[in-house]
Order: sequence, then C-alpha cells, then structure tokens
Amino acid sequence: MELSIHSDEHFMNQALKQAQIAYEEGEVPVGAVVVVEKQIVSRAYNQTERLNDVTAHAEMLAVTAAANALGAKYLNECTLYVTLEPCAMCAGALYWAQLGKLVYAASDGKRGFTTKGKNLLHPRTEVSSGLLGMESEALIKRFFAELRN
Repeated sequence: MELSIHSDEHFMNQALKQAQIAYEEGEVPVGAVVVVEKQIVSRAYNQTERLNDVTAHAEMLAVTAAANALGAKYLNECTLYVTLEPCAMCAGALYWAQLGKLVYAASDGKRGFTTKGKNLLHPRTEVSSGLLGMESEALIKRFFAELRN
C-alpha cells in the first residue's frame, strides 16, 4: 500500500524523522511538524541539551517556526504532528496559538498534558492520538535504556 503524500501517517513519519535526529544528537527523541493545507511549514525536534533551554521542546520550536513562516501568531488552520503527547507547558503554548488540530503518537503517562485532569488545549483544538504510537514509544524506550547502561 502506497502512502498518500498528504496522509496523516506521512506527516507523523516526518515527525518521527525529526525525533530520530534528536535521538542521534543525544536529545530526548521527540519530533514535530506543523502542517497547513497539506504542506509542512515547520519541523523541529527537542533541543533542550543543545540550547541549554528547558523550553526547547519540539512542539515549542515547531510552533515558533510555523508562526514565523506564516507571519501569524495564531495557528488555527494548522495541524501539529508530534511523536509524544505534549507536556503542560507545550499544551499551554498550543492553547495560546489556538492550534486547529493536534495529532500525537505516544501517550506520556507521567508528564503528558492529559495527566493533569483537565483539557489544557484551546476548546476548538481537535485532538487525535495513537498514530504510529508504537514506533514513537520504541524510540523513546531505546533512548532511555541506553542512558541507563
């Protein structure tokens, strides 16, 4: 089966490629892409170690780059594909950006925004989860297993 160039799976695979870059650079392997009208407008991966910045999560960097590319602070026409459920900080940024849709791969039972017990996203933001979740989770588990050895 051939993937459509414009499918959700295609865009999540692009986010996974960003997560792989993070992994190779010794960062927690999370990647993100922002899409509008079936076109990627930004790509990012975690860079907290490289930038010595706790806010340099893939989602934060992708949102900033998308806003710059589009010349707009609101991303209500955009979809963010990210390999791990956003944390509360990133969910807050997505709220203020009024993100149109969030698609995340793996859930984060410890730090994900859904563990906080209330919706931290904008009320109009659509949410989908689980797409390529096993692949994302495997990369994250491998990263932390290697850290422990």
